[in-house]
Amino acid sequence: MATAPLAAPLEGQVIVVFGGNGLLGREFVSAITQAGGTAISADIQATGNEHAMTVDTNSKASLVALIDALHAKYGRIDAIVNSAYPRNANYGRKFFDIAHEDFCENLSLNLGGMFLASQQAAVYFKKQGYGNIIHIASVYGVIAPKFEIYDGTAMTMPAEYAAIKSAVIHLSKYIAKSLKGMQIRVNCISPGGILDHQADAFLKAYGDQCLNRGMLDASDINGTLIFLLSQASKDINGQNIIVDDGFTL
Repeated sequence: MATAPLAAPLEGQVIVVFGGNGLLGREFVSAITQAGGTAISADIQATGNEHAMTVDTNSKASLVALIDALHAKYGRIDAIVNSAYPRNANYGRKFFDIAHEDFCENLSLNLGGMFLASQQAAVYFKKQGYGNIIHIASVYGVIAPKFEIYDGTAMTMPAEYAAIKSAVIHLSKYIAKSLKGMQIRVNCISPGGILDHQADAFLKAYGDQCLNRGMLDASDINGTLIFLLSQASKDINGQNIIVDDGFTL
């Protein structure tokens, strides 16, 4: 006889969402709370949540202070979600306009911050005896850019983004395997495009590459996140799940 799904699949869990003030981060915090978990919105500026905390993912001291404070308050941390996306003021330029120092700084801020947050969480999880790490990557970590959908707009798919997101996917696999036997899972979600007031022409061009809906709402990633945080995915480790309405096909 099949077991009915839990009404609150994250009941009792304490989950840190890095980048909790971001477009996806806010949705993740809300979804975790609705699923019965305690969602810690950890961001460089802590706002908008009774459990909000300030953290700099590029500072070991800041991360350790956050982990120590949560352990003192709750006695446990069940999972972290790496959805922070720090970048400098010059991020997002087209290929020939990117300065080398900006490329390097943006990789360091973003990929370096993800690595450091995962490393420090893993240190805690190893002592605790279990843990769960989820990274947010992108379809553009899987496929080459579809530059044609940006024609006629001021937008582009930045080279830094391609480098960061592809690295996030492979680093997730690396970390998962390096933690073998420690009961720590590491997985990745690669969303497609998320609606964020883009121009109609871009939305049309993007939608033409998809199968049904086109651009997704930020909330459309929640189901996959809750699945990976829950016991329903207890044997999924080192994987990348794409949520993109077929954009990558």
